[in-house]
Amino acid sequence: MGRQELPRADGPPPMLPWPLALLALSACCRWGVAAGAGSAVPQGHAAPATPSSSSSSSSPSARPPLDWLLTDRGPFYRAQEYVDFVERYRQGFTTRYRIYREFARWKVNNLALERKDFFSLPLPLAPEFIRNIRLLGRRPSPQQITESLIKKYGTHFLLAATLGGEESLTIFVDKRKLSRRAEPAAGAGNSSGVSLETLHQLAASYFIDRESTLRRLHHIQIATAAIKVTETRTGPLGCSNYDNLDSVSSVLVQSPENKVQLQGLQTVLPSYLRERFVAAALSYIACGSAGELLCRRSDCRCQCQPALPRCNCPEADVQALESSLAQLGRAWESHHSQFEESEEFQALVKRLPTDRFLNRTAISHFWTMDLDVQHRYQQLGTSLKLLSRKTYRLIRRLFNLSKRCHRQPRFKLPKERSLPYWWSRAQSLLYCSETTVPGTFLEESHSCTCPSEQPSCQGSIPCALGEGPACASCDQDNSTRCGTCNHGYVLAQGSCRPEVADSLEHYLGLETDLQDLELKYLLQKRDSRIEVHSIFISNDMRLGSWFDPSWRKRMLLTLKSNKYKPGLVHVMLALSLQICLTKNSTLEPVMAIYVNPFGGSHSESWFMPVNEGSFPDWERTTVDASAQCQNWTITLGNKWKTFFETVHIYLRSRIKSLDDSSNETIYYEPLEMSDPSKNLGYMKINSLQVFGYSLPFEPDAIRDLILQLDYPYTQGSQDSAMLQLLEIRDRVNRLSPPGKIRLDLFTCLLRHRLKLANNEVARIQSSLRAFSARLPNALEQETGKLCS
Repeated sequence: MGRQELPRADGPPPMLPWPLALLALSACCRWGVAAGAGSAVPQGHAAPATPSSSSSSSSPSARPPLDWLLTDRGPFYRAQEYVDFVERYRQGFTTRYRIYREFARWKVNNLALERKDFFSLPLPLAPEFIRNIRLLGRRPSPQQITESLIKKYGTHFLLAATLGGEESLTIFVDKRKLSRRAEPAAGAGNSSGVSLETLHQLAASYFIDRESTLRRLHHIQIATAAIKVTETRTGPLGCSNYDNLDSVSSVLVQSPENKVQLQGLQTVLPSYLRERFVAAALSYIACGSAGELLCRRSDCRCQCQPALPRCNCPEADVQALESSLAQLGRAWESHHSQFEESEEFQALVKRLPTDRFLNRTAISHFWTMDLDVQHRYQQLGTSLKLLSRKTYRLIRRLFNLSKRCHRQPRFKLPKERSLPYWWSRAQSLLYCSETTVPGTFLEESHSCTCPSEQPSCQGSIPCALGEGPACASCDQDNSTRCGTCNHGYVLAQGSCRPEVADSLEHYLGLETDLQDLELKYLLQKRDSRIEVHSIFISNDMRLGSWFDPSWRKRMLLTLKSNKYKPGLVHVMLALSLQICLTKNSTLEPVMAIYVNPFGGSHSESWFMPVNEGSFPDWERTTVDASAQCQNWTITLGNKWKTFFETVHIYLRSRIKSLDDSSNETIYYEPLEMSDPSKNLGYMKINSLQVFGYSLPFEPDAIRDLILQLDYPYTQGSQDSAMLQLLEIRDRVNRLSPPGKIRLDLFTCLLRHRLKLANNEVARIQSSLRAFSARLPNALEQETGKLCS
């Protein structure tokens, strides 16, 4: 038997090495077999030559199946995919002619096993092969089988093979460059005017006189550039061409038309060697000469020899896969670079406006309207999907190969780049491309991160347009600064800032620096500096005089502050009364307080909710034990302070008694007694004071401010007047009494302190509400009606 050397590498040997050459092929117009090892029987005859043409101008019956695609049938032929197909199919020429013939297949069978199975004859094996089998003995080791058989003869031998082939001649023709009239026979040497008929004649004579036909066609191709000739020959093309083949193995392996069937070498070995040979062959194929293959529960590995502990790790294959993954990574980056440098993407960047700042959302709108860049991006996605599939397929193979290696596989996963990345990249090319290598734009900070070797890549970044503090338009001379601002904002040094009302000190002073602890200390000392001068008015009693509270059910005490000083408004921080009772009196004073903020009728006062919710209660402090005098004080503080002009106190009394059963104090209203001698005690009010502070008030200045609503002095003064009136309204209403809905004290100020008519007050309030609605972050609070 012959042998075939096995190619060796650092990794495992090939899975199916070429086996014993049990038959030799010799060709002399038929297939023969040496030493009676095989026979060749022809399975067919050579197919006749079949010329074909793919010309679009040929008759319908002679057209090939795809020729209908080459006709002009509407918008389909203008599609880019169709144009690419035509280029591949015609290679730039108008017509394609193809003439070919196909040789029949010869099947080569190995008769060695057939003689053994059917005639019980001994196998015609080589003497050296038989001697090696006998030298192995009946229980050889895997190493002995490998050295004696596998390394010499391989693991398989040829059982059967199918041979065949085809040759064809393809002529691509540009009919526009051909002569319309037939070429004269005498002018064969001048092919500058070759016609289509001449090409038909040459194509028909190809299989008759191949050499001269090809020589003539190549001469026409060089002289006219009207045709292109391609010759294809595959497989063994007959006995006359057998000498041109390199070897028999090139016929069996390299030709795609040929089918080879192999058989394991164990079939020709004695039965006692077959199982051991299969185990040795598998170990040799999978582990080489470095170990023995062991399989447990579908998990196979090599049991390495002590001298080769890393036989389970195909290092060469692992490195090859890592190199392939690195190459795919470079291809991945190359696709992204090509997309960034493409005409479509660069054209999009050039079309982006530069007179205002564009965020990613704005760039996405331009991207959506650009069909060219979307088509180019789809092409990028298609290419990256193919690369991604191949990358993950190689990664799976890499992990499978390296699972028994002593090191982790080295690779980098491809980084996905979504649409927002390309929108940000367009921003970087717009605003960070002052140097050769553009930087990266950060939209949150409106700045560029430049490469380390190029620290100044940032260009001029235009102003941002939008609502609120953003610019309404950019400056024409310097686009980095705001030109105009939105409503409610004012331009200041190239940026927009919230428009704030000017100081109200000229109209109404509302500032105070009294803190709660300071106020409490001053009230305890009853400091005269925080006392608001007011006039006591009452028809029912006099200050400092004893009176019988039972003679009237309710008494009215009034403090009026602005009787002689109309240029002030007053803020009440606390109210204090000093009340004295006779000894052993069972009477208890009860007071209801109504506050009128800016004057007007008594009905335009609000009731003070003493000890309701979080509102403060009366504090009683004993002053004189002999006369039983107490200071009754209610402290509003900075939290509940309010405007006042008149304070109405309704005083009544109740009887205090002790309930024996529950040991609790109870109160009840006194009965009207007809006998004056049966009185329950007397009462005296020594003082009635309001603590707070007075604010300067300029009614004429406020009237002048209101006039600017209709007759502004300069452009912009109307908005300034509106802002100041709005600030006055909000700060006055902020001192409204507690309740679910704030009271509209500003209307009372306009009606009673500025003496404006009702329709004028309504017009001012309507103008202020409309102006406030246009301001940013406008919050219009609902107010309740107090003054008519």
